[in-house]
Amino acid sequence: MVIDFHTHVYPDKVAGKAIDSVAKFYTITVQGGGTVEDLLACGRRGGVDRFVILPVAGVPAQVESINNFTAETCRANPQLTGFGTLHGDMEHPEDEIARILSLGLRGIKLHPDMQRFRIDDEGMYGIYDMIQGRMPLLLHCGDYRYDYSNPARLAKVLDLFPRLTVIAAHFGGWSLFDLAWEYLCNRPCYLDVSSSIMFLGPRRAAELIRMYGAERILFGSDYPMWDPGEEKRRVDALGLSDRELELIYEKNALHILEMAGRV
Repeated sequence: MVIDFHTHVYPDKVAGKAIDSVAKFYTITVQGGGTVEDLLACGRRGGVDRFVILPVAGVPAQVESINNFTAETCRANPQLTGFGTLHGDMEHPEDEIARILSLGLRGIKLHPDMQRFRIDDEGMYGIYDMIQGRMPLLLHCGDYRYDYSNPARLAKVLDLFPRLTVIAAHFGGWSLFDLAWEYLCNRPCYLDVSSSIMFLGPRRAAELIRMYGAERILFGSDYPMWDPGEEKRRVDALGLSDRELELIYEKNALHILEMAGRV
């Protein structure tokens, strides 16, 4: 089974606007349509069986409705597993964390660059403490344009919250891949390969996977930015062993998702 641990979808009526915003933020041409139907079609074409949906709330007022949409979408589509979103400026995050669990969502996604908070901001410590040991946290990490998600900041949080299960997206530091290795090589976190291999090249990507260890790596496409089938082909071409591929495509993902209940 192939599990794509890093995807984004939007309600049909706002998907076009959402992907235009993503394209502007990253100055790229987005490949996917951003809808559930399009994501599942990409999976069928590309040999990807299941997807983890990662929402992001730009402002606190969006949190509840986005989490409701994600939960409803996952209930209607058994190939999908959802994470919830929070916002650092929201009131009573403990209530939404409890609601996220009650909705059957399996973790939390935060995007420091889009949500404008530093990973090691003390104002986020309460959220980290409330979710450590209860559900995993996937963090966007790295961007040479910003300092919010610098991997050095994540390293500090990992030291302070040893029971926090973190997936550091984009090899722990998009466009800061070597800095991510410096700070995260010996710290307890997972990393996904989303939005990375095409920038690193296959040789360096394979080296990083083996430097971190395949038992720490998750497959992710960052759909709709990229096509899941094409990203799978990039991983398949790295020359990894069957055991490494099994860990990256399936076993690591299942282990993490089991934290917050049955998969």
